[in-house]
Amino acid sequence: MQLDFFPSRTLTLYLAKLFVVRILAVLVMLVLVLLALDLLAETGDILAAPGNGQAEILHYAALRTPQLAARFLPYSVLLATLITLVTLNQNSEVVAMKAAGLSAHQVLAPLLLTAALVSLVSFGVNERIVTRANATLGAWQAAEYGPIPEAADSAGGVRANIYLTDGNNILTATTLTGTGKAIVLTGVTWYARASGGIIREQIRSPRATFAAPGWRLESPVRFDVAGAITERPAALVVGQNLSPERIMLQSVNVDAQSFWELGESIAAYDAAGRNTDEMRAKWWHRLSGPLSALLMPLLGSIAAFGLARSGQLFVRAIIGMALGFAYFVVDNAALAMGSFGGYPPFLAAWAPFFLFLLLGETVLIRTEE
Repeated sequence: MQLDFFPSRTLTLYLAKLFVVRILAVLVMLVLVLLALDLLAETGDILAAPGNGQAEILHYAALRTPQLAARFLPYSVLLATLITLVTLNQNSEVVAMKAAGLSAHQVLAPLLLTAALVSLVSFGVNERIVTRANATLGAWQAAEYGPIPEAADSAGGVRANIYLTDGNNILTATTLTGTGKAIVLTGVTWYARASGGIIREQIRSPRATFAAPGWRLESPVRFDVAGAITERPAALVVGQNLSPERIMLQSVNVDAQSFWELGESIAAYDAAGRNTDEMRAKWWHRLSGPLSALLMPLLGSIAAFGLARSGQLFVRAIIGMALGFAYFVVDNAALAMGSFGGYPPFLAAWAPFFLFLLLGETVLIRTEE
């Protein structure tokens, strides 16, 4: 029996059902509260755009909901673990399971299996829903919640907040649509700078297309900084050194790409001799991030064992919560270190996971096994 992690089908289903219900309840509560706070901050900006109303607010909520759910799902699993285990402990159900001969790992096995399934679902949702929501919301916010330009090429989609350098000069755009020579930039600003970074002139244009070479600005407005003179030339071509391939490389939105698309972008960056540490760290984190849900039953397991009447159940729950939140702090810190080259990307993404996996096992064995 000690080698069978699921000795009772009835008990496995009972614990899994308790766990799933609590995960969903906590997740819905967190998402609703955070979405309400987010809407309080953003509703004014949404309604400020001409023609926007309740439909646009609901559209924003629909885009934000998957983002919030994906971000706070591991927290929900942690809190659901503590609620489930504390309840089982208070009702002496853990004592009954131990008296029946189950080990601590067998008690936690249904929760770990459920958390593994949650991690798998989280990965799928991130790839199919969250990345698309990130791309759409980013483009909408770049357009200040106004109409999003239709993509010239559906395969290219819409990219937001483009920032490019051409020597000392800078080209920015609110959105990019299309791919290759069919790229269209909207909300374009060209900063012509002298040596030392001093801006000589600023040119604004609602739209820019590829001029082979350079980018043709339509209806530009030029402002000469030295003379404080504003001009409206018919058309201008800027950024002769900015090729479509370079723009596509520099405009990659990591959060808006799926796991496989991001892998292709990393390969393209490698071929161009560009640094890929930040992208690789986030690429690996696409796997380790959803798996964080698998750690939560293990880190919160200290709340399950020990007699409830000993008066230490609350302290155990606090310790379990502290371990869980410590993981998220260390994980974010390691990912930040990996993004600017402080850690190797693989280590930045996976070291916190394996560190707290060993820590959770150590705590479980020392306190119960």
